[in-house]
Amino acid sequence: MGLLGKIKRFFLKDNEEYEYDGEWSDAGLSRDNVDMHDSFQREEYIKACLAQMSEASEELETLGGEYNLVTSYLTDIEEVEALSPELKEQLKGYAKKIVELEGNRERLEERKGLMPESEFIHMERIEQYMPDGYKKLKEAEEYQVIVKKDLGRLDGERHAYYFRRNELVNSQKNMKGITLICVSSMLFLVLLLSFIGMIYKLDVTIGYAIAIVIAAAALTFVYVKFHDSQRELVKVEKSINKLVLLQNTVKIRYVNNTNLLEYLYVKYEVDSSAQLKKLWDKYIEESNRREEEKKMQEDMDENQTALVSLLQRCRIQDPGRWLHQAQALIDSKEMVEIRHNLIIRRQKLRKQMEYNAKAAQDAQGEVQDIIEKYPEYAEKIIDLVSDYEKALA
Repeated sequence: MGLLGKIKRFFLKDNEEYEYDGEWSDAGLSRDNVDMHDSFQREEYIKACLAQMSEASEELETLGGEYNLVTSYLTDIEEVEALSPELKEQLKGYAKKIVELEGNRERLEERKGLMPESEFIHMERIEQYMPDGYKKLKEAEEYQVIVKKDLGRLDGERHAYYFRRNELVNSQKNMKGITLICVSSMLFLVLLLSFIGMIYKLDVTIGYAIAIVIAAAALTFVYVKFHDSQRELVKVEKSINKLVLLQNTVKIRYVNNTNLLEYLYVKYEVDSSAQLKKLWDKYIEESNRREEEKKMQEDMDENQTALVSLLQRCRIQDPGRWLHQAQALIDSKEMVEIRHNLIIRRQKLRKQMEYNAKAAQDAQGEVQDIIEKYPEYAEKIIDLVSDYEKALA
């Protein structure tokens, strides 16, 4: 399946229609400074387009599994809310007993616990993602700092090259002006010497020679300076093109990493990796201590087993998840809060999927547009795309 095919598969999943909301930062490819008639620049730009498509496709593969998981949780909530009143009462009965036993356990643990029960339950919910979740969040934060520095450095280099380019262009203009002045001055001096020679009957041959020597020296100097500026200008233009291509890649990574950080903060309900690490360390210590005690009373086992069994009969995909949020089966506000959190998570995921799909589509559109506008290079571009896809296979 091609890169665009993978993207379309995500957009058509579950018969949902996704529309790009237009709120994303513009991190697309730009060929304003790319000379398509230069084989090296053209090939590098096409490779950048293909790399953008590949990176976006990989992101979609990763995001798709998480999106399906969150969607299954929302489906479970809908199934629970659609149950008959009789089944809901049974669930509430089991849930109330579970919540009551959890309250008793909380009061017992508060006297010697290392962390509040609410934090412990929260860490239980995300335990399946740890410690890899913390590692991923910390790496994302560190990478965010690095990418921001890279963007700032690249932007500074780009402006420095633009400044140098303007200096070189102005220098060439000045050289042209000096050439005009030299030629005009020489003509004027020749005319003046001719006039003096005719009026005063003087031999002005030496004057002509001096004028020619001065003019030749000046023009030689201007010629050398002009061509030195031209050579440097070519180098500056190539450097600008390389920086633009590099900035395009870094911008894509910056947007993806920013979105990943926002999602992870919502997912783990923290503000930083340091906070998550602190919670995780406390959770590990508390869990080790609790393992030495009797974690569950017989009544808790009985009611949890009954709750899971009933949920399984009600076609709930993940009955075990409700053991950690039994309060939601009793309190509608709690259920609304859980649904809201899941919706936010899914929106964040969908937003990332839409962005990456659009990034890949834009990249493919760039390649197609280049083929249409430069048909003389179409075969080479198509071969480059084929080689790239074979390398990914």
